[in-house]
Amino acid sequence: MSTVKVDLGARSYDIIIGDDVLKRAGQLIAPHLNAQRVAIVTDETVEALHGQALRDALPGLEIHMIICPAGEAQKSFEGLKAVLGGLFEAEFDRRDTVIAFGGGVIGDLTGFAASIYKRGCQFIQIPTTLLAQVDSSVGGKTAINNTYGKNLIGAFYQPKRVLADTSVLRTLPLRELKAGYAEVVKYGLLGDRGFFDWLEVNGKDVLTLKPESIAQAVAISCQTKARIVGEDEQERGVRALLNLGHTFGHALELEAGYSGDLLHGEAVSAGMEMAFEFSAAQGLCKQADVAALKAHWKTVQLTSIKDVAHLLKDGAKLAAHMDQDKKNEGGALTLILARAIGDAFVQKAASRQDVLNYLSALEGRYV
Repeated sequence: MSTVKVDLGARSYDIIIGDDVLKRAGQLIAPHLNAQRVAIVTDETVEALHGQALRDALPGLEIHMIICPAGEAQKSFEGLKAVLGGLFEAEFDRRDTVIAFGGGVIGDLTGFAASIYKRGCQFIQIPTTLLAQVDSSVGGKTAINNTYGKNLIGAFYQPKRVLADTSVLRTLPLRELKAGYAEVVKYGLLGDRGFFDWLEVNGKDVLTLKPESIAQAVAISCQTKARIVGEDEQERGVRALLNLGHTFGHALELEAGYSGDLLHGEAVSAGMEMAFEFSAAQGLCKQADVAALKAHWKTVQLTSIKDVAHLLKDGAKLAAHMDQDKKNEGGALTLILARAIGDAFVQKAASRQDVLNYLSALEGRYV
């Protein structure tokens, strides 16, 4: 096992990473329990695969299960109501602990529910997807979606501990692994060219879950995010870099209707390619960097712009979706763009017309 600390003063916590961490869950969360009651929020898929293993790892605790349907659609007012209802029906109080046991959807939904249940009860993240282990479970962003866009209703609310068991990733479909890998490679693109170069050599081993490779990829990703969150917990500055590809990607997700046809990591994958293409079109980075990104996407078969061509039919509509992004300020677009691989930056007051021109050009290229 390895440990990565998220340094937030009195609210600091550890991310425990390793094979078979789940078997030691009881021991690892015991120091953070104020009472002997826990609610495990999970979805039907994770419950079927790993639910009993987690329950077996928590002897002596009173466990209440809240099992949701799988899918992005659960990040909604209806999904939030169901989780809160389960806590109220079990008569949980603020000393009890809520465990988010699943992917990013469950983690975001559970964390937000914990942040508002009786004005806040503590929670623990046990992420079961690669995307959640390297991104959404770390840093305290919790949220639900609505008709206006992605993650627009939420709170910054930190977990007490994160347990990232890399062995559970073996039950993931390849599609889910690739969606998570997009968030892994993001850390190389936004600020660590050396990590990107390492992934060019080892990316296939990460995706086939070679133990040393997946452990290193998760650890480096968590170290990078922990450092950034420690500097800027509430996204006033540098933390926005973690949204590389997300403004374009969230627009694609909204256009897809959160139906499951487009996973979050797939949208981010295409969105990062779009961000680099747009940066090059603005003269900010070299075409060689775009080519290197595209070549790596092809090598590991990540979702590319051409794979979401059916969502590019109306550039003006996509631009309108981007207008709702939570990073925007004063009605102006904020984008995460790139000067090079490993050198991303925050562009405030980006030209909406330039974005619209780029999206319209995509219509002509792919539609």
